[in-house]
Amino acid sequence: MKIGFAFGEHIKTEKLKKRRYSEGGRNLRTRSFLLPVLLFIAGSLLLTKLFYLQIVKGSTYVALSDSNRIRTLVIHAPRGVILDREGEPIVQNMPGFRQIEKCHDKKCTVILTQDQALPLIAKGDKNIEVDSLRSYPFKDQMSHILGYTGQVSKEELDSVEFKDYPGTDWVGKSGIEREYEHILRGNDGKELVEVDASGKKIRSLGITDPIPGQDLALTIDSSLQKAAFDATNEMKRGAVIVGKPDGEILALVSRPSYDPNLFTLDKNYKVASESAYQKVSDVLIGENQPLLNRVIGGTYPPGSTFKIVTAASGLQTNIIDENYKIVDTGIINIGEFSFANWYYTEFGRKEQGELNVVRALARSNDIFFYKLAEKVSVDRLSAIAVKMGLGAKTGIDLGGEQAGLVPTKKWKADTLKENWYLGDTYHYGIGQGYLLTTPLQVNEWTSIIASGGDLNEPHLLKSKEQTAKSKEILSKKTINLIRQGMIESCSTGGVAWPLFDFKVNNPKLKIDGKNIMEVKEASSSAKAQDLRKVAVACKTGTAQHGGEETKPHAWITLFAPAYNPEIVVTVLKEESGEGSNEAAPIAKKILEKYFSR
Repeated sequence: MKIGFAFGEHIKTEKLKKRRYSEGGRNLRTRSFLLPVLLFIAGSLLLTKLFYLQIVKGSTYVALSDSNRIRTLVIHAPRGVILDREGEPIVQNMPGFRQIEKCHDKKCTVILTQDQALPLIAKGDKNIEVDSLRSYPFKDQMSHILGYTGQVSKEELDSVEFKDYPGTDWVGKSGIEREYEHILRGNDGKELVEVDASGKKIRSLGITDPIPGQDLALTIDSSLQKAAFDATNEMKRGAVIVGKPDGEILALVSRPSYDPNLFTLDKNYKVASESAYQKVSDVLIGENQPLLNRVIGGTYPPGSTFKIVTAASGLQTNIIDENYKIVDTGIINIGEFSFANWYYTEFGRKEQGELNVVRALARSNDIFFYKLAEKVSVDRLSAIAVKMGLGAKTGIDLGGEQAGLVPTKKWKADTLKENWYLGDTYHYGIGQGYLLTTPLQVNEWTSIIASGGDLNEPHLLKSKEQTAKSKEILSKKTINLIRQGMIESCSTGGVAWPLFDFKVNNPKLKIDGKNIMEVKEASSSAKAQDLRKVAVACKTGTAQHGGEETKPHAWITLFAPAYNPEIVVTVLKEESGEGSNEAAPIAKKILEKYFSR
């Protein structure tokens, strides 16, 4: 063994160990400092975070905590109840539930039954709200008067009227519900409640009571409305309007109709079996446009009912008087065109002889009114028509009204780029051609005769102040002559045969010998003695439209009693035939209901 070599290695090893020991000490010292530093930094960060959460963002997180613990519940205000003229509810509220769901890019309101809602409430569903649902007890009988409610649309929310409404709110969509939305809608209340972690209510912290909407009373007579609706059961499309001479609307029917409860009650609601529309989708896409209110939104040629206006144009301008007469020739030929009287073509080419304005109205003679319109001229006839409310909205408190059309020479030149011809004047004089009116406008010009010459604004709100748009626009002489012609039209020798000798069984009607008359044969029995004859003034109309294969629209417009009018009735039955055959029987049923009470 080489000792020197081994010793040298030993020495070398010892130095190495010593050096390593020295370096380990330094590492230990470094580690002893590092741990406190790390603890200090971590503590600082923790304190900083706590400061940020507690001091800087403290109020924010307190609010978030409270929002989880404390909730604001909306207490929906019930809409105002709608009443008829006698105070009977025709729209009312019933308890119900609604669920807020996500539909595409917005929240939707879904109506739930009690059986559907209660299990969800028990599970703590936060999207279930107690609400009052709109109920329409008269169903399809008053749908075009009352309308219906539905969820506010995005377009409505963008308007000034609805800008403050919540996106899930329900609003009036049509009819009175829409027209008086700002009155019927109440102010929602709020309740502050504390809830536990599962969302269940622990206690109430405060409540603001809702303010219900205001109730509304309408001019509608419910029993007369039902009678008018029942009288139109066989009507496929058409309209009935019953008013008072001062503008109050007693009944309004548009056919076809629909049940507004489909829009407002839950999915389990079943419509009446006789209704043609069982679902909302059927109403929305119905072939015959059930949502269209034909009384104010449908425009039609008025046919011979317009002869009232033509007669007024001649009498009021003193172009004719009661002595002016025309000989009925049965037909007028102008070049290659011919213009016939309806009676001449339908009943064996019979002329009706010499007629004045009263007899012409009674017989609805076309030849007389062809020649009268020619004598008056188109523009003067249009001027009187406008004065009597045609060509403009009546102002009734319902949306969707149309103005109709009153033609003039200028209108035809500007619109159709054609001249006005004598044949146009002839057609215009008997309510045909370019003339278009709504059933309400026909009722309105009839009301002018009934009221003694005043043009009153029709309305449905009972408290609405009566407004005369124009007063005494026709003279008493003009009114008396037109009324006499209308009385004779409803009497033997006239054309409205269903209303000849109109009688009702009502001993309470006071006999005056003029409006209400004794029935001569009533002496035969005690029951017959209760009969009373009521004087009626009417004008029928049969309005051609479309092609030769299309049936004409049937019209009648009337008022009664003739010398002291209480009601004005107008009936339109689309594409059905002659006014005396189709419209007059409907009007008769309405009169029987009114005067037999």
